[in-house]
Amino acid sequence: MVPISYYILLSAAIFSIGLFGVLTRRNALMFLISIELMLNAANLNFVAFSALHGNLTGQVFSLFILALAAAEVAVGIGIILVLYKNFSGIDVTKAVTLRW
Repeated sequence: MVPISYYILLSAAIFSIGLFGVLTRRNALMFLISIELMLNAANLNFVAFSALHGNLTGQVFSLFILALAAAEVAVGIGIILVLYKNFSGIDVTKAVTLRW
């Protein structure tokens, strides 16, 4: 049995990498990938604590987070396509106006 502290440290490391990516990247694709890392870190915590306590609540929450991540990707790809079409690139700092 792996101690719960290992899972928490791994989850904190993955979440920190995702947070660093969100705060420093300008590319919209890397931004979405960083958000996915943060969601996966939360999933890891939910599943680890679910296994520790012997119930399935954390795993059910993890399934809901996976569905949320799939919806986030669908909306994010739409936003990226509009960014590329209107601003000739996917740099999020170029889109500073709400005009076409």
